Amino acid sequence: MNLSEELKWRGLVYQTTFKDIARLDGEPISFYWGVDPSASSMQVGNLAAAMMVKQFIKHGHKAYLLVGGATGLIGDPDGKTEERTLKSLDEIEKNKAAITEQYRRIFDGLPFEIVDNYDWFKDMNYLTFLRDVGKHVPMRQMLQRDFVQTRLSEEGNGISYGEFSYVLIQAYDFLTLNRDHDVTLQVCGSDQWGNSIAGVELIRRIDNKEAHVWSVPLIINKATGLKFGKSEAGAVWLDPEQTTPTEFYQFWVNADDEGVEEYLKVFTELDKGTVEDLLAKHRAEPAKRIAQTRLAQEVTRLVHGDDAVVFAEAVTAYLVGAKPIGEADEVTLAEIRKQIPTAKSQEGSSLTAILAETGLPGSTSDARRLLIGGAIYVNNQPATEDKLSVDDFQSGRLLVRKGKKYKDSALVELA
Repeated sequence: MNLSEELKWRGLVYQTTFKDIARLDGEPISFYWGVDPSASSMQVGNLAAAMMVKQFIKHGHKAYLLVGGATGLIGDPDGKTEERTLKSLDEIEKNKAAITEQYRRIFDGLPFEIVDNYDWFKDMNYLTFLRDVGKHVPMRQMLQRDFVQTRLSEEGNGISYGEFSYVLIQAYDFLTLNRDHDVTLQVCGSDQWGNSIAGVELIRRIDNKEAHVWSVPLIINKATGLKFGKSEAGAVWLDPEQTTPTEFYQFWVNADDEGVEEYLKVFTELDKGTVEDLLAKHRAEPAKRIAQTRLAQEVTRLVHGDDAVVFAEAVTAYLVGAKPIGEADEVTLAEIRKQIPTAKSQEGSSLTAILAETGLPGSTSDARRLLIGGAIYVNNQPATEDKLSVDDFQSGRLLVRKGKKYKDSALVELA
C-alpha cells in the first residue's frame, strides 16, 4: 500500500489541510512532530501519533522529531482550566533527555533527526519576537480559540499573557523548521490543531509559502466512550518507572473487544493480512483474547523490549491461573504484589473477611453476597465456603478473585 492507502486502512485520516491526501504518495517531504517535556515521559496518546509518524518515515518522508525545550517552559494552555505550574530549567532538561530516549527506542532503525526549539529561542530577545512574530498574528485569531474564551469567561480562571502567547511560540517553530529544513508539514495530535494552523498561517503571512497540517484522530475506548489511554490507576505512561512493563502489557491485554481492531491498526505495525487473521480468530473465540494478547505483545515489545514481554507474560500466566501460583519465584511474586492487592492470612481464616481487607468487593457483606452467588474464585476455582483450608494454599500462597476478570484478583499469603 502507498501511504495514503495505509493511513486510510489504519483509520488515521482525520483533520488535514491537504485537499488531496494522495499528495503524500508523491515526492518525499520533510515534516515534524513534537512533544513538550512537561512530563518525564510520553503517554499512550502520544504513542498513537508516534505510530503514524513511523508510517510517514517508512514511506520515504523525512522526520524531524521536536522536543519542546522552549514550549515546555511555558506549557500549552489548551484544554487546561487553570494556569500550569512552571517547571525549572533543570526539570525541563531531565524531561527532554527522557523523551529523547523514548524517541530513540520507538523509532529505532528508522532515519530521523531530533531538534529542540530551545535552541532557536534561547537567544531571541523580546522586541525581536514581537516584531518578527507578534506583528504578523491577528489578535482576533488568538481570542477566538475555544480555550481562551473559556478561560476569559465569568466562570473561567483567567489566563496569563505567557500562556496566551504559547501559540505564537509553536507557530514560530514551524516557521523556523520551514526555513532551516524545508519542513512543509506538521503532524500533531487532534488537540494541537489550532496551534498547528497558527504555524501554517504564520508561514503564509511572513514568507508567502504553503505549509500543511495532519492531525491524529482522538482514540476513544468504545466500551466506555472515554479517551483511550487511561487505566484505573490513571495515565498509561511509556516510562517503566511510572507504568511498569507488566502493567503496560496488562493494559493492552484488557483492551475492550469493541476497539481491539482499531488498536491493532493504530498501535502496531502489523500488516493488513495479519490483522484480519487475528480478528477472525478473535471473533471465533473471543474468550481467548487472541487479538488483545498479540496487541499487548507488539506494543510492549516496541516500548520496553523482548525481555519485558516475556516477564509480563509470565506474571499474567499466574494471574489467569495458567500456572499454579505456588510455582512463582520471588522475582515474579514481587511483581505480582505490585499489580494486585495483597493480604496476610492463616488457615481457617474467613474468606469474605480477607476479601474485604483487600478492598476488592467493597465490604464483608458485599463479599458474602458474591460468595453465595458463586462469583468468588480461589486459585481459579469457584469458592464454595467461607473458610480457607491449608489445602487452598500453594507454597504458602493463593490467589482469590472477584468475578471473571483476573485484574480483580488479590494475593493471599500465610502469615
